[in-house]
Amino acid sequence: MALKLRIQKQGKHKELVFDQNVTIGRHPSNDIHFDDPRVSRFHAEVIFDGQWWWIRDLNSKNGTYLNGKKIEFERLPLRGIIELGLGGPTFETTIPKKINEEFEPDRIEDGLQSETQIIRHFFEGSDGKDAGDKTLMFRRAFKRAQKKKTQKYLIASVVSIFLLLTATGVIYYQKTKINRLRSVAVDIFYSMKVLELEIAHLQDLIAKRPSNAPEVRVLKNKKTKLKDLKKAYDNFVKDLGIYQGLPPKERLILRVARIFGECEVNVPKGFSKEVKNYIEKWRNSGRLKRGLNRAIRKGYDRLVSQIFSQHGITPYFLFLGLQESGFNEKAVGPKTKYGYAKGPWQFIPITAKQYGLRLGPLYKKRVYDPLDERFNFRKATIAAAKYIKDLYNTEAQASGLLVMAAYNWGHNRVRKIIRKMPKDPQHRNFWNLLKIAKIPKETYDYIFYIFSAAVICENPKLFNFDLQCGALPPLEAQQSTRAGT
Repeated sequence: MALKLRIQKQGKHKELVFDQNVTIGRHPSNDIHFDDPRVSRFHAEVIFDGQWWWIRDLNSKNGTYLNGKKIEFERLPLRGIIELGLGGPTFETTIPKKINEEFEPDRIEDGLQSETQIIRHFFEGSDGKDAGDKTLMFRRAFKRAQKKKTQKYLIASVVSIFLLLTATGVIYYQKTKINRLRSVAVDIFYSMKVLELEIAHLQDLIAKRPSNAPEVRVLKNKKTKLKDLKKAYDNFVKDLGIYQGLPPKERLILRVARIFGECEVNVPKGFSKEVKNYIEKWRNSGRLKRGLNRAIRKGYDRLVSQIFSQHGITPYFLFLGLQESGFNEKAVGPKTKYGYAKGPWQFIPITAKQYGLRLGPLYKKRVYDPLDERFNFRKATIAAAKYIKDLYNTEAQASGLLVMAAYNWGHNRVRKIIRKMPKDPQHRNFWNLLKIAKIPKETYDYIFYIFSAAVICENPKLFNFDLQCGALPPLEAQQSTRAGT
């Protein structure tokens, strides 16, 4: 049975007749070739099965449409419009109305004009005397075929359900396994934090009593154990694919979180997005560039990195000073009930005295005082390093972001909230603080500005910033250290 195709090319109509399979596509080897970008190299195929003509899409990029409907494999009607991709080339198909007599079970009566009437006549009628021998034979054959088909469908359904249940079980098992691995990884991470705090405590004891040999041995053993835990944790992070498939910016955000002592395995949903929001806020301000340029010009970046490293805290806390004063050593803050915050690290009088800084005679006035050691950059930075380390090893429980929160609102309600949290790293950390408390906007901004500045300065070009970030060590070197020791 022939198939007629009416094709329009370059404004001209062309009629083709086929009595066997037809391939259609952009490649010249096709029976019907369209030089159009919307057409795939091998787009579709028209197939004759000995009785009917069919159209099959060959996994084309833009799809094949028959009479406006997207198809994968469809029988051609007597007349049809085939479209290669929406808005692509189209052509008409025509199949002769007369079907070979060998395929007609009975002559269709003139009264059977609709498909519904034909179905009722051949498939739904009874075995009564109104039907001819051929019709009765066709009905019996159809019933047998339907019975076999039903059995096949039943078997196929059972197999499909079994496969579905198996797949669901595998997915559930894999998800459970991943959740279990994540849980173990989190436990290992916070076990590392506990060890870090214990090591810091031992180091303080040994500094006071350096001849205490048993404590030195214990310290050595704990450091070895910490090294093993770090290796195990890194393997879990790799197996879980925490960084796999993440865009470079989000990978960097997670890695900086790790530097500040936070667990990247259980980062709250939306944290990366919020960091990006604050990166954009830095973009709309010249404060970051001005502060960094001042620090580099005066050598403060190298000095901070050196002093912080000597005191066992990450040089990335440099950005805390940038947020406090923009590295203006003569900065004086507004009056508080605790007095004026002064100097590059904005110490209030009580904290300055606690960490060995001598106050000047003008400490009660909102003025620069060269006799006030809070304005001495080196001395103030040493005091800041000691203060940050104490916060990290005590109240913040090895959470760098909690250190920032406590530093900003050290004598106010944020610190009181922190103190009420369980005193262990797994429960006292910034992720949990976000869950249990609504911290003041000033503190919230403070933390995210510091964190996002650290992220930007690790790779300014990645975020389209034209910055010089000074003497910070590369993140790869920081990755093997903790934020507090």
